[in-house]
This record gives sequence, C-alpha cells and structure tokens, in this order.
Amino acid sequence: MTGGRPPQDFFVAVGESAEFSKVLSAADVDRFAEISGDFDPIHVDEAHARTTRFGRRIAHGILSMALLSTVSAMISARARARGSRGTSVSLGYDRIRFLKPVFVGDTLTARYTIVALDGAARRSRAKVEVVTGDGEPAVVGEHHMKWLPEEPGT
Repeated sequence: MTGGRPPQDFFVAVGESAEFSKVLSAADVDRFAEISGDFDPIHVDEAHARTTRFGRRIAHGILSMALLSTVSAMISARARARGSRGTSVSLGYDRIRFLKPVFVGDTLTARYTIVALDGAARRSRAKVEVVTGDGEPAVVGEHHMKWLPEEPGT
C-alpha cells in the first residue's frame, strides 16, 4: 500500500501480529451448520463421511476461516488499549484459499500479521492464515481493514 506514513491514531504497526487457537469440536461444526444452513452430509453425518475419501467429517471451510475474525478483533482491541478512539471495520478478505481439510478434533490456530499501512486511505492489509495442529496451512489469504477516525465531539 502507498499513501505515506500511517496516522498516529492507527496505534498498530507493520509486522504486528495476533494469534488465536481453538480445538474444533463436533458441536462447533453442528452449530455452524445450524447458523449457515449448510447441512451437507460431509459436515454433519459421520456415517456418510466415513464413506468418502476423507473417512470422517470435515468442517466447513468458512468455519475455519471464521477464526480470522477473532484475530482481526484482537488487533483492533490492541489499538483501543493503546489509546485509539476510532473504529476499525473489515473491508473484506482477498485471495482466500482453502488448502487442506479441517477435521473435528483438529486444533486450529488463526494468525494475523499486518503487512502494510496506508495513511492516506486509513487502511491496513494483513496476511492471514489458519493452520492445523501439525503446522500445515488450511486457510490462507489477506484481510483489509479501514481505520475510521473518532467521531467529532467524542
């Protein structure tokens, strides 16, 4: 990104990162199916899943990706703890790839690393990934955040 130095009220820096880990349970996958309406048997039916090349239930790819929301929120919380009075909002994810299946019982670790700050546009870009317990990437991509200044009069 270009646009000069980031404003001081970003309260984050290039290279800054956050990490969050979670063991994915069958209940997590079932709740996600309820929320999303995606009841594909590969996700919710153990007997069916055993007949597939995976041999067991796999989590929804977007459920694995959802952990990235946590790490972006951790970066935003860190900025607030450092004195930011503005609001950060997600502009979206780019170049998302699902590289390997995630199974019930896997330990997932979401990582978020700021790679660029654009002061003029008040945006940041981050490398994001979710890795499994064996350290293999399951989800990779980029996240774009807009750093809104505080409201006048607050």
